[in-house]
Formats: sequence, C-alpha cells, structure tokens
Amino acid sequence: MGTAWSYDGDPELEYLAIRTKAGLMDVSGLKKVHLTGPAASHVVERATTRNIEKLMPGRSVYATMLNDAGKFVDDCVIYRTGPNAFMVVHGSGQGHEQLTMAASGRDVSVRFDDNLHDLSLQGPLAVEYLERHVEGIRALPYFAHMQTSIFGRPVMISRTGYTGERGYELFCRGQDAPMIWDRILAEGADMGIIPCRFTTLDLLRTESYLLFFPFDNSEMYPFADEAPGDTLWELGLDFTVSPGKTGFRGAEEHYRLKGKERFKIWGLKLEGRNAPGNGAPVMRDGVQVGVVTQAMYSPLNQHTIAIARLPVDCANTGTPLVVSCATHGEIAATTHPMPFYDIEKKRRTAKG
Repeated sequence: MGTAWSYDGDPELEYLAIRTKAGLMDVSGLKKVHLTGPAASHVVERATTRNIEKLMPGRSVYATMLNDAGKFVDDCVIYRTGPNAFMVVHGSGQGHEQLTMAASGRDVSVRFDDNLHDLSLQGPLAVEYLERHVEGIRALPYFAHMQTSIFGRPVMISRTGYTGERGYELFCRGQDAPMIWDRILAEGADMGIIPCRFTTLDLLRTESYLLFFPFDNSEMYPFADEAPGDTLWELGLDFTVSPGKTGFRGAEEHYRLKGKERFKIWGLKLEGRNAPGNGAPVMRDGVQVGVVTQAMYSPLNQHTIAIARLPVDCANTGTPLVVSCATHGEIAATTHPMPFYDIEKKRRTAKG
C-alpha cells in the first residue's frame, strides 16, 4: 500500500509539530491481519510472545515474534476486537507468515486486509482535536481502542503510535481515508496540525527508543561469521515476553540465550549538532566495535543522539567512544541508556 514519501514541508518542522502540537501521518503501509474463529487465541499465543488470555476485548499490546532459533523476526501490535477476534498489525518482517504457520490445521480464518488504512494523529494536541468529534476519546487509556465514527464514517481509534507522544491511530476504510485526512488537516490547521512524512518517525523514534525492523537489526548489519538474527536480550525487547510464558515459537532458545548476548542495542550522546548517517562505524581506541543504526539532532531538546549496536561492556553510562562519520569526520560520543526523552513515558500514557 503506497504512501507519500514526503510533503511540501520541512521534516524538522514536522518533528516539532508532533512534539509540541500534533502531526498527521499516513502509516497505511503497515500490514493488518485479522484472525477470527475458535482457535484465534491459540494462533496468536503460539506466534507471539504475549499471554493473550490476559488481553481483553478493547485492549491491545506490543509483542514480538521469534523463529525456531529464538531470534527476532518481527514485532507487532495485537488488538483484541472480540472473544474470538484479533487484528495483528506488523511491519516489514515475517508477521503474516508466522501467523499463517501457526494457523495451519486450526479452526481459524486468517485474512490480510488491504482496504484498512491507518491514519496516525500524534502529539499533545491530538486529543484536543479529536474530542471535538469523538465522544469519550479523552477517557481512552493507553493501548486501548474503541469502535466509533468520525465525520459520519466508521473507524476504530486506537491509543497507540510510534512517536513517544500521546497519539491515536484511526483505522478506516480505503474509500473514507482521503476525506478523513483532508478534513483533519483543514480543521486542525489553526492548532498547528500538519501532514508529516513517514521518515519523520526516524527522528521521533530515536529519542523514544523505538526500533524499526530491519533497520536496527543484523539483517541490515550482518555478523561476520554467522547468519543474521538478534535475540530479544540483545535488542532490549525481552520485556515483550509475558512472565513465565512458554509454548510460543522459539521460546526454549529464547530462554537459553539469556546471558549470551553478542552485542547490545544501546544509546549514544554525541558532541555538537552533526548527526552521523546510518551505518557509521563506532570506534574504541581506533578499532571499530559497533555501528550507528539511526541518529538525529533535536532542536527542541538540543541534543545529538543515536541508536547503536555496541559491545556488551558498553551498555552503560559514560563510556567514551568515537563515531567515524563519512560527512563530518570523527565525532566524540559517550554511551547513554535509552530512551533519551520522556524517560518515564508520562507523555504517551497521560490520562484525561
């Protein structure tokens, strides 16, 4: 499903809009998979790391998917829309294949929905705009969703996003998406709501420690002597495994690999305002030890930061390193835990 690569604007202003006002993004390229039937919960249990019996209708949860080797192959948000009904939204990984595999021989329908669009309104003023049109939107908790309408059209609105801000995803029919998009931008202009390109997410996700498969993974930065594939322990995503859960694909290997990390996804704070490009080598004593996967400078928070793949002994605060940037030369850096922004996640989870 194609989306606009950019709009007639400045990505820095789009970043500032989402951090301080609100911005509207078309993230319809995300893949939506519906699972219905008596075995739907079993399929989601088998394919993902979360305990689905604790997920009630109207709520959603962030989860990961592994292969038999216990290595990460995709992440997703699972929406429970009914007792025997789920929607799994994932990106460019193997999510659909994982679900289809788990569904083999089971009493379940698995359907990829190419008509369901996803318009993401993100930022502190998103709720202020939506409450003009959607009753009860302020009471919708973080990672909850509601079946409702906007502008006389049916939608499912979810209190989720990929920005680190309070935001909402509007799932709507393809035939309704252009009108909803245009009307939000027209009515929200006085509030500073503007269209934001998909790549603006790279600025937001860097600050908020939101990984993007495969761009932070070994599929993009392969190991020298083994096949691609990262563990949840290496990525810092082990929190996506519900405590004590077994039986999901790759579970045994996942638990066995704890403490055997080959690297860690970790943060860097860099001197100056020059952000290195993706893939910039990270050096220690003149030897490459890691790689920058995404970096940015924030004019709002006035820091230059990066997500990086680093040695395990650098997963700390204050270890001095150097980033070798092809454009800006050597940039001094120090290790720093993530997220860099809204560390207690109070903005995205705000109530009322």
